[in-house]
Amino acid sequence: MNYPVIFLILGMAVVTYIPRALPAVLIDRIKPSPKVGKFLRLIPYTAMAALIFPSVLYVDTERPEIGIIGGTAAGILAWLNCPVIICVIAAIAVDMVLYLVF
Repeated sequence: MNYPVIFLILGMAVVTYIPRALPAVLIDRIKPSPKVGKFLRLIPYTAMAALIFPSVLYVDTERPEIGIIGGTAAGILAWLNCPVIICVIAAIAVDMVLYLVF
């Protein structure tokens, strides 16, 4: 058995686990200011938008309006505080209907 490889894998696991575990352990002890708290609460939404928006434009490079309409449907439902799964299913359904009709 190749022991240096096992130690390397265990070391990488520890080094990866520490930055993930520290915020969970220390979150109760740190009280950010209201501005910082609001900023931290908005990060997931910003990251999701940055990841999803480019994909909306490339659903079909021949007809980008299909992705834009599906993204708009999901955005409207999200604005109305629908659950995420409903937004995703609605966007898929709108895109499927547009593909079948046009």
